Amino acid sequence: MRHINPKYIRIAGITAAIIVVVLLISGCIAYSKRETLLQKAIYKAKLKAKRDYNLDVKIGSAHFTGLSTVAFSDISVVPYQRDSLFSVKKFNVSVKIFPLIFGTIKLADVTLQNGHLNLTNIKGVKNFDFLFKKKKDTTQTSHKVDLSELSNNLINEILYKIPDNLVLTNFLTSFKDDTTRLNMLAQTAIIKDGKLASTIKVDDGIAQSIWHFDGKMHASDKDIDVRLYADGKKVELPILQKKFKVILNFDTLTTRLTRVTNSNNVTKIYSYLSVKNLLVNHPGLSTNDIIVPNGAIDANIFVGENYLSLDSSSVIHLKKITANPYIKYTLRPVKIYELKVHTGWLNAQDIFDSFPTGMFESLDGIQVAGKLNYNLNLFYNSSKLNDLQFDSRLDKDNFRIIKFGKTDLSKLNSDFVYTPYERGKPMPPVVIGRKNPDFVPLQNISPNLRNAVMTAEDPSFYTNRGFVEESIRKSIITDIKDKKFKRGGSTISMQLVKNAFLSRNKTLSRKIEEILIVWLIENNRIMSKNRMLEVYFNIIEWGRGIYGIGEAARYYFGKDPAYLSVGEAIFLASIVPNPKAGLYAFQPDGTLRPGLHGYFNLIGRLMAVKGLTSRDTSAYGFYEVRLREGLRRQMAPIDTTIADSLMQQTDDEGMGVAPIFEESKRPNFLQRLFGKRDTTTAAKAEEKVKETNDMIKERIKQEISALKDDYKRRIDNVDTTGKTKKEIKAEKKRLKQEGKDKEKELKSKMP
Repeated sequence: MRHINPKYIRIAGITAAIIVVVLLISGCIAYSKRETLLQKAIYKAKLKAKRDYNLDVKIGSAHFTGLSTVAFSDISVVPYQRDSLFSVKKFNVSVKIFPLIFGTIKLADVTLQNGHLNLTNIKGVKNFDFLFKKKKDTTQTSHKVDLSELSNNLINEILYKIPDNLVLTNFLTSFKDDTTRLNMLAQTAIIKDGKLASTIKVDDGIAQSIWHFDGKMHASDKDIDVRLYADGKKVELPILQKKFKVILNFDTLTTRLTRVTNSNNVTKIYSYLSVKNLLVNHPGLSTNDIIVPNGAIDANIFVGENYLSLDSSSVIHLKKITANPYIKYTLRPVKIYELKVHTGWLNAQDIFDSFPTGMFESLDGIQVAGKLNYNLNLFYNSSKLNDLQFDSRLDKDNFRIIKFGKTDLSKLNSDFVYTPYERGKPMPPVVIGRKNPDFVPLQNISPNLRNAVMTAEDPSFYTNRGFVEESIRKSIITDIKDKKFKRGGSTISMQLVKNAFLSRNKTLSRKIEEILIVWLIENNRIMSKNRMLEVYFNIIEWGRGIYGIGEAARYYFGKDPAYLSVGEAIFLASIVPNPKAGLYAFQPDGTLRPGLHGYFNLIGRLMAVKGLTSRDTSAYGFYEVRLREGLRRQMAPIDTTIADSLMQQTDDEGMGVAPIFEESKRPNFLQRLFGKRDTTTAAKAEEKVKETNDMIKERIKQEISALKDDYKRRIDNVDTTGKTKKEIKAEKKRLKQEGKDKEKELKSKMP
């Protein structure tokens, strides 16, 4: 072993001694000057608050009481011309010395007594609006913020400011606006030896309760496990119902932070959130209370240089089932939104048993067997909205229904009683079946009407499984463009289920329940397509108080549904989205308003391309449609603009073509005087033809897409019972060729 030269040891020792002496001298100087340094720091902080935020900060006294402890008293913060924002009587704080040497401020001990955080919003004037004002920046910079670094620094800043030891007494947080108030008084909050215990008195002017936060709190070590609960009752804020019409309460809320790492430009936050006996009620969510007895999520949040994501390693726990969500929001260079959900194969009964109570009433008590696997994929690039990707699939493995729940989904196969609702109120019940003289069997309904309605509402009705993904995708695009839920993408199957089994309330739970019932009916062959279409025509509304096509055909035209012309059929198809406005389509003499001319051409051409009617140059019966004479006498003249507006107010549920009303412009006086031709009408007609051709192409593309999906499912689910590998292969080959032939046939109809 080589010996170190004693000369070098002496040099190292002298150097270390010099460093220690320098540090001691610096420490002595800093200690002797610390009061002066403290007052200068306070002075600068006050100036900054005044300059940047117009805040008047006052401190009664501030001085050191130990090596690293500062004692403050009588602190107040008042925004300019606003109510007082913050005040505290006594505030003592000490920092850890060792981290401070390396430039990191970590709080060791905090004592706070008699504080008040007062938030007000009176007549639109907030005493905290300075928080939302952007700071003036005269410098020009192209520097992009690294979200990973920013989030890591922010987490450290927050967690390091939570002290190892805390003694807090009588700290009041209050909020008040023109109609509500909320007071939360932390009577005590203590952190000692990594354990948190607190008592908070909550009063929102409607009810009072005592809340508790307690658990493990090692904030600087990024190790937190805290739960929230109330004494003798649920945690609840009635103010939420008053202000936002939402009822929300729960027994216990638990949150954990287990780890935070930062490497390779990614900050990873590993957390957990769970809730017991959560109750939610909101008019947009459901008409009933929705109860989740036990729900949780292992949330692994990843923040990169330009994105924020909930990683696919996260797990949602809901009663007996689990699912892996993936959510990603990319900010640069363009905004990109991604959403994925994957469950893997789960026992079907576990899935139905895990639905929140009160969410899907018609499925309560259902018994099923087999397995299910759900996958969702949504990808949206804000710079390429029309390329939005959407794929939602619920795959089955030997799935079957053993017993129906609260609602018998097979009841539509025989005569049944249907009760329509208007604005939430039940109307007189109607028998859907041969006992009703207005009931019309499918074979007695004019093919013109069947074809017109399917063309307008659901062209691939006989080939789809209740859903058309392309229509849903387009409805999402429309909703994003219009920034509201405007288009529903409902097929005929979905419209039938909505009318026959569910309320007319437009809630999220009803829409999901509608989708589930359609999937159950279509994938278990509970009803034939012909029976579904038959019930559909006999159950939907065709006018104010007019239900079923038998009554509708006599009401508008005084004839049997079997004898409806192409024009009459297209008219009836046009009012399906908004049946109550049906009469507004007519003029007092019984003819149709000109605004429907383009719609007739569109639906007529779509039907003609499929060979469902003959090609026509006179708007497919538009000029032959006449309202029953008895109704004409009841009609009062109405302004064209008002009538067209009323007819366009659809229920936004369908996936089909809604009428668009346009009035053609005639040449002005000078144009007629000097013989200028009316090129406007011709140009518009040409444009209409182009639009119609584009619509036809789009419809055929949708049908091809649905056809491919259908044959893929059929190939993947070929019955292998008692067949050899060669026979199975031959069957798959036959189905594949059959699908190609049908696809070729559809492509041949392209205009």
